[in-house]
Amino acid sequence: MSHKVKNIGKLSGKILILGGVYSNYQSLEEFTQIAKNAGVSPQNIICTGDIVGYCASPSECLDAIEDWGIHAIQGNVEQNIVNGSDDCGCNFSENSRCDIFAKQWFPYSVMKMTPRNMNYLENLPERIVFEYADKKVHVLHGSDNNISEFVFKSTDWAIKQKSFDQTQADVIIGGHCGLPFADERNGKIWLNAGVIGMPANDGTPRVWYLVLDDAEGKFSYQFCSYEYDAGEPLCKV
Repeated sequence: MSHKVKNIGKLSGKILILGGVYSNYQSLEEFTQIAKNAGVSPQNIICTGDIVGYCASPSECLDAIEDWGIHAIQGNVEQNIVNGSDDCGCNFSENSRCDIFAKQWFPYSVMKMTPRNMNYLENLPERIVFEYADKKVHVLHGSDNNISEFVFKSTDWAIKQKSFDQTQADVIIGGHCGLPFADERNGKIWLNAGVIGMPANDGTPRVWYLVLDDAEGKFSYQFCSYEYDAGEPLCKV
């Protein structure tokens, strides 16, 4: 299977991984400040896709990320916008709550795209690969076979193993599922940073991201969360 892959070489120092901005500009602002306060350069920050979706500011988020200069890949949302599809391609069950919401936010997001946004999306890679702490790392959105496949921690390892076999990676960093997790087996590690655009359905307003570290030449990771100011409500009861 052919993919548009960007090799960003060998990285060192702390790396920040974020997923699912979901057009949430307020959360993206907070994450940007976290990265700047930590002294992490844009070249060590990677987004796993789905910059667009759900919330009110798709164009503003795309402009902010492009101006910031961080790495990013296409999620299924971005790919379907580029391809002119009429839905996000998430394969939600028909008439489910997610399906109903998607039929509202996807056309709204498409309507908000500017020529600058479309040029940016068209030039995003589908994959990012790099070397880090003596490991080959492969960043994708769903799985190696399907950009829209939901891979969770509970997903059978045999399914994950197929992506490892096909990419020859030591570490796969996925997106799409919206939940932070790590799954390690047989010397391989599957990581998902979660998303910053909405809470992880854990009963809190927190959103999640992932920090990679190569201190002393060893590969390590840590899941981090934050809350952000969502601004004034549209109405007060």
